[in-house]
Parts: sequence; structure tokens; C-alpha cells
Amino acid sequence: MNGKEILHKMKEKACFAAPPSPDAGIGKSKIPKHVTHGYYLLKGKSNRPMEDYLVSELRRLDKNELGLFAIFDGHMGNDVAKYLQSHLFDNILKEHDFWTNTEDAIRRAYHRTDNNILEQSKKLGRGGSTAVTAILINCEKLVVANVGDSRAVICKKGLANQLSVDHEPSKEKNIIESKGGFVSNIPGDVPRVDGQLAVARAFGDKSLKQHLSSEPDIKVEIIDDDVEFAILASDGLWKVMSNQEAVDLIKDIKDPNSAAKRLTEEALARKSRDDISCIVVRFQ
Repeated sequence: MNGKEILHKMKEKACFAAPPSPDAGIGKSKIPKHVTHGYYLLKGKSNRPMEDYLVSELRRLDKNELGLFAIFDGHMGNDVAKYLQSHLFDNILKEHDFWTNTEDAIRRAYHRTDNNILEQSKKLGRGGSTAVTAILINCEKLVVANVGDSRAVICKKGLANQLSVDHEPSKEKNIIESKGGFVSNIPGDVPRVDGQLAVARAFGDKSLKQHLSSEPDIKVEIIDDDVEFAILASDGLWKVMSNQEAVDLIKDIKDPNSAAKRLTEEALARKSRDDISCIVVRFQ
């Protein structure tokens, strides 16, 4: 066994593992309940640059361990999604009452981050990004928040349970119209805010912000023995696959990195043309 192999074995014993490549990764928790996570990204078939970004990491704070998982799906450029990747979780954890009032802390951090993005619109551009974030607190509680149509799904006793909310313009038409906007419904196209954006909530998008919201939906899930794994993915996956189909596809794949890769490859096989990013978190 050479030096690199010995070092890798030592890291595994300490419950750490480094991502094998820029577009795929896997890690392990230090908490006694065994939690592993992996991710995979695949660029879509459009000519524009990759617009998806993600976070998949474990972070220790004092005596607590947090799992930080997020999918950011940019549109009209990738600068906002990239900004979210670097700043959103830090902003959430800076809230003074994160440990005592987690949901309100996340909500405030979402709004504060959106305001920061709008203030830097000259630098970040006119685009925006959807987001779904999941914070695993000491492997006991999963707090999911989202704006837009990137989605979080858990598998519980073999059944898919969606924890996020797809913010479709048609579902929020009354709210958009009350702000002076409109929802287009052109045959052959999806409903769009002011005829432009196919989601009703997002970060950024300064030109549409009067009619858009960055208010997250938040759901808390207790991680008991019935919860097997979670999937976070951009709409490049969910456009071509139902929640239950995704769960069934990877339920027997124990390695989360392999599971994330399997989901993205299946989405591509089903003719998804969008960027696809996927995170799988296993609770064992």
C-alpha cells in the first residue's frame, strides 16, 4: 500500500472523503448515525455556459455538525447562482437566532441575500437563480427551503415525499397580478411572469423584481429510522422524471455519488436538454 492509499484509509477512518472530481463528490458524517452524501453535475445541450451550482458539505460548528446541501439553477447568466453558492449558507449561519429559531433565520437570510444581489446588479448582471437548500442539523433534523423549481425529495419507507414547493407562475397568478404583473399562457410554452420567467420566485432578476418574490417555502423533516435518503436536483431532472421514479431508480444504490450520477444520466437518456445537477444524501 503506497502513501496515498494509506492517507485515504486514514481519512475514511476519520469519516472524511475528498471529492474525486470537480463534477462528482462524496463525503461522510462524523456523527454516529451514518450519513453519506454525493453529487453530480451535467451540462445541458444549449450553447450557453453551465448555469447550475451546488453545495454539498459537512461543517462542524462548536459541538454541532451541519450538513449543508443546495442546488442553485441560474438563468440569463450564471453569476447570481455562483454568488449564492459562495454566500447564502454563510448568511444563514450568521443570523443570531439560527439555533433557536431556524426557520425565521433562514427566511431573513434569503431576503437579505436577495437584497445584496439586487444592490450588486451592475456587477452580477440582470439574471437570477432558483435555489433549494437543505440544512441537516446533527443528523437529526432536515430544514429545507426553496424559491423556484429546484426540488428536494426524501424517500421514506420506499415512498417519495416532496419537501419543497414548485413555484410556478400559474399557481401564483393572483399574487403576481396584484403586484401589477401578468402571467403569459402562450400555446406551446409554459406560463411565464411578464412573458419572460418560468418561475414565480427567484433570487435576482432585477427587471422583474416588482412582480417576483424571494420568499422561501420552508419544511422541517425529522430524520428518523424511516427516512432512507434525500434527493436535491435542478429542474433539468424533474422535467423528465417524477419524484417516485427518481426514488425507485436509486433505492438500491448505496453509494450516493453513484446514485447522483445514475439520476443525471437517466435524465439525459430521457432527452432532458437543461443543465442537470443532483445531490443524494443517505441516512443509514
